[in-house]
Amino acid sequence: MAWRHKIPGLFWALALLIEPTAADEVKVAVAANFAAAAEELAIAFEVATGDGIVLSTGATGALYTQISQGAPFEVFLAADNARPQMAVDEGLGIEGTAFTYALGSLVLYSPSLDLASGIKLLQSGEFEHLAIADPETAPYGAAAVSVLRALGIYDALAPKFVIGESIAQTLLFVQSGNAELGFVALSQVIGEPEDRRWLAPGGLHRPIEQDAVLLKPGEDNPVASAFLAFLKGEEARAIIRNHGYDVSR
Repeated sequence: MAWRHKIPGLFWALALLIEPTAADEVKVAVAANFAAAAEELAIAFEVATGDGIVLSTGATGALYTQISQGAPFEVFLAADNARPQMAVDEGLGIEGTAFTYALGSLVLYSPSLDLASGIKLLQSGEFEHLAIADPETAPYGAAAVSVLRALGIYDALAPKFVIGESIAQTLLFVQSGNAELGFVALSQVIGEPEDRRWLAPGGLHRPIEQDAVLLKPGEDNPVASAFLAFLKGEEARAIIRNHGYDVSR
């Protein structure tokens, strides 16, 4: 009768063989402007590897504050190249892992105004509110300030600013009518009519080099390293291009 006592153990062994292994995952902090692209990349990565990605989005500066305070993010996709380098310098990121995954474009956007000549509209000041992301935490907000200063109209327009905590909130201000127009990322309005968006000349602001870096919590997670390698591949680069970014560097 002893064999009867062994059957439950046999069933458990068979169950372990039959039960699929849970997929591994990586926790990724993502700049708000890159949220839509990151969601598509996460799907493609899971299809390719079976591993998952947990995305957390926000302004680059705000995300970096969370990282510096111990948030368990394993990969950082920033909207600039300064904070990934800061992460390395401050011992929060892994030396030699930072690279530019996308080059962003700044646009002036309005769902109601003709922006065929964005400079003329900005210079005219014939609007009540202009939305920009917080330049202290959002690189696209800093780029917007640079454009306005380069055009010599920053001081005149500053009283009209509606400041978003992130580039995502900045777009919401424009879409909701809290501001007639605003500076956002091209990726956010890539499908909008061309006469509703004006591409800010690159010469008016520093290049928006968006860097990725492996963070300390992800140092021993092979999924984190695999995702960064995936970002450099042609499938990922095609997705990034389709969302309005350049990947030429």
